[in-house]
Amino acid sequence: MFTLMRSRVRAAALALSAVAALAFGTTATTGAAAAPAPAPAPAPVKEGPTSVAYVEVNNNSMLNVGKYTLANGGGNVFDVAVIFAANINYDPGTKTGSLYFNENVQRVLDNAATEIRPLQQKGIKVVLSVLGNHQGAGFANFPSQQTASAFAKQLSDTVAKYGLDGIDIDDEYAEYGNNGTGQPNDSSFVYLVTALRANMPDKIISLYNIGPSATRLSYGGVDVSSKFDYAWNPYYGSWQVPGIALPKSKLSPAAVEIGRTSQSTTADLARRTVSEGYGVYLTYNLDGADRSADVSAFTRELYGSDAVYTP
Repeated sequence: MFTLMRSRVRAAALALSAVAALAFGTTATTGAAAAPAPAPAPAPVKEGPTSVAYVEVNNNSMLNVGKYTLANGGGNVFDVAVIFAANINYDPGTKTGSLYFNENVQRVLDNAATEIRPLQQKGIKVVLSVLGNHQGAGFANFPSQQTASAFAKQLSDTVAKYGLDGIDIDDEYAEYGNNGTGQPNDSSFVYLVTALRANMPDKIISLYNIGPSATRLSYGGVDVSSKFDYAWNPYYGSWQVPGIALPKSKLSPAAVEIGRTSQSTTADLARRTVSEGYGVYLTYNLDGADRSADVSAFTRELYGSDAVYTP
């Protein structure tokens, strides 16, 4: 079985030094006033698994997620849209992680009224993915509980400021040890998730099930598995049940890259999702082309309907 991990075209462009990234990038602010999302319009009822779409906003618009509906009933194909991606950068001042937005992520957030609210008004949840940036800072090597809690506050403040529906955690590309940072420890991720859930009791926290953090879910008698709303397989074109103690309804063992995973594999993974009783189906890299054929490959199995693309 082949396992295609996300290509992330912009990874090389973001592999900047800490000084360069902080010098001409935008660092997230904290303590911002809340910007509540508008109440969604009633969406047509759709029965079946939750469908998730990651969007590489360096290249594509978040609005693409809202362009797909079901031919039968008109419900949204996608239930959760993931902004891919913000970063955890190394802050030489605090010697720990700091939340960073490149210019494309910042543009989406600054234009929430036109990039995010239209999706939410359709009933689609919008969450922000956060991943490493080659600088040594990650979710698994905070030097103290206080620094982990401080980063959790940066995340929750961002959700409040921009009216988002949650945070997706992706422990890739941290390159632990760079800039003199520590290697993964057992406590960091537990401290982070505990604080984040306390800050956001009613928001989504999802886990892209990869990296050191995914294997460090318990510390000091505290297991944070139940604090996640979802967890999913990170390897596209494959089936892999995430190793986290969540019910099947919150797990996606299937993962596909739209336009690269074959339609036959996409359909097979969707069929298995239903037959084995899992409640989530993960897709990656939805672009601006008409992908209704690729999308229909899984909607027929998940929802008994073709997908309709409306530009």
